[in-house]
Amino acid sequence: MSTSRRLRALGAAVASVLLVGGCAAGTHPGAAAVVGKTEISVGDVDKTSRAVTAALGQPFETSVALNELVNNALVAQVREEKSVSVSDAETAEAMRLVVRDQAAYAKFEADPVARDFLQQVAAAAVATIKLGGGTGVNDPKLQQAQQAGTAVVKDASKNIKISIAPRFGQWTDGAIDSKISGSLSSESAQAKAAREAAEAAQQGQG
Repeated sequence: MSTSRRLRALGAAVASVLLVGGCAAGTHPGAAAVVGKTEISVGDVDKTSRAVTAALGQPFETSVALNELVNNALVAQVREEKSVSVSDAETAEAMRLVVRDQAAYAKFEADPVARDFLQQVAAAAVATIKLGGGTGVNDPKLQQAQQAGTAVVKDASKNIKISIAPRFGQWTDGAIDSKISGSLSSESAQAKAAREAAEAAQQGQG
């Protein structure tokens, strides 16, 4: 499995495009998302996307970056509520499992933004396993613990307000659905046009 896929597998990433639009209730201009008490700015999303793209040597879209940042913040809050601890050593071990390529890992370590993102993803992965009754990344029933932990986070998230700016979509069933506007039940004609224009621009740049 590639490093990019491992990053996505440890979170709840969805591939989508950046849409133009206003802000959802609970967010304000400049905010990409608000997860409980944690605000994630558009600037944070853009910086993370660029830094991880450079470290991986392949595109890591803003939509995927935001989904991971939201998931990291959500797991961190559930972990705090459930008093689940994750040590620096456990996080470091998980980081090595996410990015196994030495050259890529060195690039993550060299960039503060990419390194911080990787640490968040790794800590969230360990916390999810522990929330599911596991002991960590070396648990013999790792997959079972991950699934159970994901269910715990999903259930706990019902009591945590998650607001996504419409330009990115809407938080639905544990992930961002970019096809749904944050303020409408379906993708508007304006959003559709913006999405198609963004896709065309991305293809042109590619």
